[in-house]
Amino acid sequence: MDINTWSALRNASTDPGTRHAPARVTARRIAAFARPHRRRLAWFVGLSVVGAVLAVATPVLAGRVVDAIVGGGPAGVVGGLAGLIALIAVAEAGLGLVTRKLSATIGEDLILQLRTAVFDHVQRMPIAFFTRTRTGALVSRLNSDVLGAQRAFSDTLSGVVGNVVTLALTLVVMLQISWQVTVLALVLLPVFVLPARLMGRRLAALQREGADHNAAMTAQMTERFSAPGATLVKLFGRPGDESADFAARASRVRDIGVRTAMVQWVFVTALTVVSALALALVYGLGGTLAIAGTLEPGAVVSLALLLTRLYAPLTALAGARVEVMTALVSFERVFEVLDLPPLIVDAPDARPLPDGPVSVEFDQVRFGYPAASQVSLASLEDVATLDTRGGVEVLHDVSFRAEPGQLVAVVGSSGAGKSTMGSLLPRLYDVDSGAVRLAGVDVRELSADSVRATVGVVTQDGHLFHDTIRANLLFAAPGATDEDVWESLRRARLEGLVAGLPDGLDTVVGERGYRLSGGERQRLTIARLLLARPRVVVLDEATAHLDSTSEAQVQEALGEALEGRTAIVIAHRLSTVRAADRILVVEDGRIVETGTHDDLLAAGGRYADLHRTQFSDSPSPEPAAA
Repeated sequence: MDINTWSALRNASTDPGTRHAPARVTARRIAAFARPHRRRLAWFVGLSVVGAVLAVATPVLAGRVVDAIVGGGPAGVVGGLAGLIALIAVAEAGLGLVTRKLSATIGEDLILQLRTAVFDHVQRMPIAFFTRTRTGALVSRLNSDVLGAQRAFSDTLSGVVGNVVTLALTLVVMLQISWQVTVLALVLLPVFVLPARLMGRRLAALQREGADHNAAMTAQMTERFSAPGATLVKLFGRPGDESADFAARASRVRDIGVRTAMVQWVFVTALTVVSALALALVYGLGGTLAIAGTLEPGAVVSLALLLTRLYAPLTALAGARVEVMTALVSFERVFEVLDLPPLIVDAPDARPLPDGPVSVEFDQVRFGYPAASQVSLASLEDVATLDTRGGVEVLHDVSFRAEPGQLVAVVGSSGAGKSTMGSLLPRLYDVDSGAVRLAGVDVRELSADSVRATVGVVTQDGHLFHDTIRANLLFAAPGATDEDVWESLRRARLEGLVAGLPDGLDTVVGERGYRLSGGERQRLTIARLLLARPRVVVLDEATAHLDSTSEAQVQEALGEALEGRTAIVIAHRLSTVRAADRILVVEDGRIVETGTHDDLLAAGGRYADLHRTQFSDSPSPEPAAA
C-alpha cells in the first residue's frame, strides 16, 4: 500500500479510539486519505464546472427563444437557438458520463485502499484481539461499513461538486436578469437549510444503530452457520430460540429501515413543495413585472427554468448532507478499527535469524494477558462496556533452555500456563519482562517473517481452511512442488489415504477440515508443518482429543516431524513425553520441577503425583513413539 495513503489512515484524531469522532475530524482524515488522487479529482472538478455552465446556458437560451417568438423574430434565429440548445444537451450528457466515470473510479480506488488497509491492519492484530472479537462484527466492518463509505465517493461526490457550481452560476445569472425576483425566491432558502441539519443528525443516528444491529446479525449467522455452532444448536435442541433471537434483531433492522425511508421521504417531499411554492412566486412577481413592461416575457421563462436549476441543486445538496452524515458513520466505524494499535510490531532494525541449528531459551519470563482496552472494541464484542479485567501476571520468572535438536516437554495441570509458554515462542504475544530467545537472539529483535519461518506450531484443534488438500498444504510453502507435497504426505502417513480419494490433492476438506476424521486432520497439519521445514517445532496438546489408534498414527507422523529439530512438546498425557530429553513441570505459572522422566519419578514430587493419577489403573503404560 502507498505510504501516503497509510499515513493518512493512521492520522489519528485528537482522541484516538473515541467511539464517535467529531465529523470534522473524520472529514479531515477522509480528505488526507484522498490526497494521492488529487490529479483525477482536479479533472473531475474542472469537468463539473463546464457541465454546470452548460446547465445554466440552456434556460437563458430558452428565454431568448421566447423573446424571438414574441417579437416575431426571423425563423432562422429561433431554429439556430433550438439547435444550440440540442447541442448543449448532447454535450451535457457526454460530460455527465465522463464525470460519473471519474467519480466512480476515484471512489472505487479509495475504497479498495481502505478495505485493504483494514484487512492488513486486522492481520497485524494480536491473537487476543481475535479471541475477544465477534467474527461477524469484524466482517461487517469490511463489508457493510466499507460499502457505506463507498457511497460517499461514488454517489455523493459527483453530485456535490456539480451542484455547488451550478448553484453559484445560477444565482449570478438570475441576479443579472432580475434581482427582485431572485431575492424573493431566496426568501425560502432557510426552509432548505434547517431541515437538512436536523434530518442529517437523525438519519446519522439511525444509520449507526442499524449498522450495530446488522453487525450483530452477521455475527450470529457466522457463529451459528459454522459446523461446530450448528452442531451445538442441534444437540441442545434450540433452533426455535435461535430463530426468535435472529428474528428480533432482523425486525429491529426492518423498523430502522422503515423509519429511515420515511424520514428521507418526508424531507425530500417537503423540499419539493417548497420549490413549487418558490416557482409560483417567480411566476407571480415575474408575470406582474412583464405586464408592467419592466421585464421581458422571455426573462420570466428563463427565471422559471433557472429556478429549477437553483432549487434542484439545493435539494440535492440538502440530501447530500444527509448522505454525507450517514457515510461519515461508516467511515467512523472503519477508522475505529484502524485506530486500534497492534501490540506486536517489528522493531525498526529487525533482522532475520541466521541459518543453522536453533536453541530455545526462556530467560526470567513474566507475562500477563493484555486488558480488553488494549486489544478490542466494545462494538466488536457486542457489549456495552469492555471488560476491565486483564494484565494479571500468569507466568512468573520462567527460565529454561532447549539445546538444538533436543525435545523438551512441558507438563502440568490445566491452566498452569503451558499453552501460554507455547504462544510466546512464535511471538503470538510479547513478554512483559525477561526474554524469549531463538539461537540466542530475542524474538523481539527478529523480523516476523523470520520467526514464522523458524518456528512451526501444531495445535490440538488442527485447523484447516475450507479448501483443497493441496491449498491447505501450500499455505505453509507456496513454492513447493507436487513432489514436495506428496513427500510431506508420505512422512505424515497420509499418502495412501489422499491417493485413494477421487480428487486426490484437489479434494476439498470442508470448513475447518470437518470432512476428515480427527486423526486425519491432525496428520494433515503435520504434513503442512513438514512442508514448511521449520527448525523449531511447538506441539501444543497435538494428540489431546484423539483415540488410541489415531494417537498412535499421529505419534508416528510426529516422529518424522521432530527428527533433527528442536522441539517444545506441551502435553497433558505423560505417556507422550516419556522419551523427552527434559521435562518441565509447570504449576501456577512457575516451573516447579525439571528433569528426565526417571529422575522426576524418583524425586517423588509433583510429576510423580501426576503420573500416579494418570496411570493408577494401568501401572505399566506402553512408551509412546516419540
